[in-house]
Amino acid sequence: MRRRSVSSPRILLLLGGAIGVTTLAIFAAVGSDIDDASLRQHVFLQLTLPLVINAMLVGFALSASAACLQVLLNNPLADPGIIGISSGASLMAALVLLTGIAGQLAYLNYVLPLACFMGALFSTLLIYRVAQRMPASPVAVILAGIAISTVCGAIIAWLYYFADAQALRNLTFWLMGSLHQADAALLVVAVPLISAALIYILSNLSHLNRLYLGTDAARAAGTNVSTLNKRLLLACAIAVGGAVSLAGSIAFVGLLVPHLLRLLLGYNNRLIVPAAGLCGSLLMLLIALASESWAVTTLPVSMLTATIGGPLFILVLMRGQFRLSA
Repeated sequence: MRRRSVSSPRILLLLGGAIGVTTLAIFAAVGSDIDDASLRQHVFLQLTLPLVINAMLVGFALSASAACLQVLLNNPLADPGIIGISSGASLMAALVLLTGIAGQLAYLNYVLPLACFMGALFSTLLIYRVAQRMPASPVAVILAGIAISTVCGAIIAWLYYFADAQALRNLTFWLMGSLHQADAALLVVAVPLISAALIYILSNLSHLNRLYLGTDAARAAGTNVSTLNKRLLLACAIAVGGAVSLAGSIAFVGLLVPHLLRLLLGYNNRLIVPAAGLCGSLLMLLIALASESWAVTTLPVSMLTATIGGPLFILVLMRGQFRLSA
């Protein structure tokens, strides 16, 4: 594994400082034109603060989970969106939003994240089982994920066909991604679950490093590879399901951030995974700031991430730099 002279605390501190500056910029931008103090306080507590918490949590969850999955599955394309984890979560959210359950339940803030967790867990398990039955190859996970995503997309399309106009509008805006979808009640449910999953991922980074050496060498070093794989997959599914429940389906954040960091900083997961999480948080905060600064309307998050991430992804592919192993 190639080593580079990088000061991990300095990099993480720099990213933390950038997050702090961007957060202050959002606080200054949103509600700054309101003269009434009580109204400005209401906007801060009900809109701005949930927006910042949501952006930071979603960005960290998507990027850190993707960085973990890429090592766990030995595949640089192991992004939650590409391998189908986000698709499963989106399908369950669509079932809640399009079947009328949303209008009948007083506890939608509890049902939606639970549905997304269930969808992410189910799709992760299904992808894992399908890939196990295929020839051992990193491509197996991608093919299984594409198959699961296609099936989930087809079911959502059928739900579109039978849903009423208002339900279609709700799902369309939700799938396009928005950091304003999560209020305080939803955050109270999702934050502890996502945080617990992320803490577990961050506590196993040394074991994740050992996977670079191969399964046998990792076992010889004291890592229970089978148990580690199952538990980290579960943690990633919970984190991604929570992120989808908070902001909808967001593309490219988890795919590009960890890969670009590995090109710059090397392959030590004790640095890469937390740095990917902080970079993901910073990216989502910058997108939130750009969206809030747009004079006409709030821009869909997924549209912005796809606009930025798509060309970058093509550029990386054309330069032949898309790799994982050291």
